[in-house]
Amino acid sequence: LIAVPTGSITEGGLRTNINVGVQYLESWLRGVGCVPLYNLMEDAATAEISRTQVWQWVRHGAKMESGETVTSSLVEQTTKEVLKAISDELGDAYKDSRFELAGKLFLEMMTGDNFPEFLTLVAYDHI
Repeated sequence: LIAVPTGSITEGGLRTNINVGVQYLESWLRGVGCVPLYNLMEDAATAEISRTQVWQWVRHGAKMESGETVTSSLVEQTTKEVLKAISDELGDAYKDSRFELAGKLFLEMMTGDNFPEFLTLVAYDHI
């Protein structure tokens, strides 16, 4: 986590990392340890990779292909957009979900100064 790995960062990649992390964490908060996303069965390891990448991008001020810097503000805005898209897709079922909490927790873990050891440790207080 000392330096950003080389390679391109896209808005789509940022959005996918946030979406995967939020969707997995929401499932985990409901007691479901694996969740089907993008035609794959994902678990905590995938969500960890997603949040670690985003945290590292924010921490090091990584630039996306577009030239935009990955900042806490950008991650917060993208997280809001991801939650809105999930809400639109789920409709009334969204209010019975744990997506708002999952989004809040995942956002904190992606943008905080300190890197939490493991995402489920942070979430345990909420189950």
